Amino acid sequence: MRRLLVVIALWFGGASAQAALPGGLDESAIRAAAAAEFPEYFQFLALPSDSITPADIVKNADWLVAAFARRGFAAQTLENKGKPLVFADYARNKPGRPTILFYLHFDGQPVIASQWAQVDPWSPVVKQRGPDGNWVEAPRDLLFKPDFDPALRVFARGAADDKGPIAMFLASFDLLNSHKIAPQVNVKVILDSEEEVNSPGIAGVVAAHQTLLKADALVVLDAAEHPSGFPTILFGNRGLLPLTLTVYGAKMPLHSGHYGNYAPNPAQRLARLLAGMKDDDGRVLIPGYYDKSSLSPADRQVMAAVPDDETALKQRLGIAAPDKVGASYQEALQYPTLNIHGMAAAAVGAKSASIIPNQAVAELDLRTTVEASADYLYPLMVSYIENQGYHLVAQPPTDAERAQYPRLATLKRGKTDDAERQEIDSRIGRWAGRALQMAHDRSPVLLRQMGATVPTAEMVVPLKMPFILVPTVNADDNQHSYDENLQMGNFLTGMTSMLGLLLTAY
Repeated sequence: MRRLLVVIALWFGGASAQAALPGGLDESAIRAAAAAEFPEYFQFLALPSDSITPADIVKNADWLVAAFARRGFAAQTLENKGKPLVFADYARNKPGRPTILFYLHFDGQPVIASQWAQVDPWSPVVKQRGPDGNWVEAPRDLLFKPDFDPALRVFARGAADDKGPIAMFLASFDLLNSHKIAPQVNVKVILDSEEEVNSPGIAGVVAAHQTLLKADALVVLDAAEHPSGFPTILFGNRGLLPLTLTVYGAKMPLHSGHYGNYAPNPAQRLARLLAGMKDDDGRVLIPGYYDKSSLSPADRQVMAAVPDDETALKQRLGIAAPDKVGASYQEALQYPTLNIHGMAAAAVGAKSASIIPNQAVAELDLRTTVEASADYLYPLMVSYIENQGYHLVAQPPTDAERAQYPRLATLKRGKTDDAERQEIDSRIGRWAGRALQMAHDRSPVLLRQMGATVPTAEMVVPLKMPFILVPTVNADDNQHSYDENLQMGNFLTGMTSMLGLLLTAY
């Protein structure tokens, strides 16, 4: 542990010997490049990019091929069952120099337009704080001059996750090219079209194009930076195990007056089954769930150094107290989760009926860790359900199964994403630390592992390369929700981080 702490102090603890980007790339130059990029950014955001619509994905992919080609990249689409990924190889790469593969994604979460405080979530809107503190629409042209207010925000689906970082990356190359400055690393880029639906095709694309994607390291430009606004390096991500749990009742919905007190209600049974999975403090009660998870003194030292303000975090979330899985926010992110994100049994509201439903369904997502994988957690879930008296079937039960077993359920696995984690004391970690320290003149925040999931495993395992994540967008960006937004100050600091990585030899 002592060696790790000394290394961290040497990487990130002191003043930088070079506190500015080389070649005259100061804040004014970055601002000018950002302002010049914003019209193209708005054009990009105006292209709907929900992964469920292949035609829209194709339009986005074609747009990206052209955009990267204009910056001196050899760009192409990679076939993926009608939803192509995009690959770009910088034409000025030099033989023999280390290559960094940058990962971004251009698909966005689905939208429910009625929830948004604007007419169309795919039509970007510039907003500023009004006198009452609420967001009000502002003219777009406020962003088209280098002296734009960094507190302005752009609201649209994908504004932050992940089209914002793509626009930052493109603007960074505009700036380098205009100043005739060459990156100090070879650059390749892979742009995913299905990240928001767990990237079902990326493993096949990687397998088919291993030579094309070969690199010395992977940098994932996704996720949100630390709430402090400091440059951030993430060294891991949790995986994902989606589950659909269905509890069966009678063969058909039943009149609740005629059959209440006689036919078992699967919604009630499902509620009891789910309630038994956790205690009131949010800790999973399923035996063995946390047994694989442990944190070393060095791990705890790294987490303790993160400048979290948990009072502010609770205020922003609107909660009085957090779950007690970990002693802090950072510690909570190190353990596997069990989250219920959807439940259904019968219609509610105006269309509800007085029935006993014939089945009840819960959608769960389990965030896995390197130690507690999907293959470890899934059997624990099966055992727990069976120990509550349920017989698990692969399909809706037959009449014979209904006659034999009083409690019937299915537990179906969705597409699994594995967790990955990189050692902090690593070549890629030291490189990224030097780059961000040089670019920002301040020590980056080091995060052992983020709670979310990105398809790192599908790339780093077959391609045999180390990785890090460098988030650039504001922590309060509402990604995956309505009113997603990107703060324009983050556009500037995000470009600064990307330029630092591009201009630091690996």
